[in-house]
Order: sequence, then C-alpha cells, then structure tokens
Amino acid sequence: MSTVDLPRTLPYQPVRMSVQRYHELTLAGAFTEHDCVELLDGVVTEKMSKNPPHRIVTRRCDLELSRIVPAGWHVQNQEPITLQNSEPEPDVAVIRGQLSDYSNRHPQIGDIALVVEVADTTLVTDRFKAQLYAQAGIPVYWLVNLPERLIEVMESPKSTASLPAYALSTKYLAADLIPVVIAGQTVAHLTVGDLFV
Repeated sequence: MSTVDLPRTLPYQPVRMSVQRYHELTLAGAFTEHDCVELLDGVVTEKMSKNPPHRIVTRRCDLELSRIVPAGWHVQNQEPITLQNSEPEPDVAVIRGQLSDYSNRHPQIGDIALVVEVADTTLVTDRFKAQLYAQAGIPVYWLVNLPERLIEVMESPKSTASLPAYALSTKYLAADLIPVVIAGQTVAHLTVGDLFV
C-alpha cells in the first residue's frame, strides 16, 4: 500500500468577505442562530464549543460588570459587535446606551468600552482577536486565561501600527484587584479570583 504526501498548507485560500456581505448572507439564511460562526478578519470562522468552566466564568464576568457599570452603559453577553472587517461575538462587552438602542444594528466601534474573551481551548484565537480589537481602537480588552487563572488587561490600542496591538498589557492574578475602566474612568475594582470557578 502506498502513502500520499499531503500538503502542509491548504492548496486554496479561504473566501474573504466584507461585514456587509456577511450580513447579507445572514439575512438570506446562510447562517442561522444555530450556526456557531463569527466573522474574523473577513473570514467566517467556526466558534469553539464551551465547557462548564468557560460558561461559568463568562457568566460571572457578565454579572459582576452588570452590577457596576455606570448609567448610560450596559453589558451584553456573547452577542455580535461590528468592526471594520470583522463581526466577533465577545464573551462579554460593555456597550454605550441601552439595549433598545441597538434594535436595528449591532454595536460598533464608538459604542464599545470594554471587551472580554474567556479563553481555555481558544487562547490562540483570543490572542489573535487582540489585534482586531486594537485595530478597531477598542480601549480595553480583557483576556481571561482559564488555564493560568489570570486576566490580562490590554489598553492603549495602537491601531495604525503595521501590526495592530495594545501598548499596555498587565496581568492580574487571583488575589489582585482589577480596575474596571469605562470611557477612560475607573468605575470600580473587582477581585480576579471572584470571577474564576
């Protein structure tokens, strides 16, 4: 029996699309609420399924942030936000205004104060998302690292750099107090360990 050497890279490129095309396909029924996909850097990407620790930590972040966000802001959980060429669905996001303000569109760049991604098996993808969020100019990105039980807070996006990134990155361990910054103001502090399982 002979074996065939398989190529190490894909012999084709993924089809790239704009956010507008992604919306058109969604409205046409190409993607339904049961499809676990999001648009990342112009490519429709399958989302990973969530294990119990991911689900619980996401919910705890949602509840704690909902408790402390100031008037004029609300928290959304695993819902789309619209960026230039992406439409990710962060685990948690702090959004300007009321939920009813978004009955005809998803929150966009100027509406978003903070995004949170909870990462266990998705750590590589969520690190890639840091580039997308920085490019969009989202002021604060929390990467909740479940395996290491820490939260990496990224601030000061450098969107015009050749490789968009956050200029500041601080790791907060379980016993640390993490500042919650909304529109440039620290509105509260949370104990990191309280957010973990």
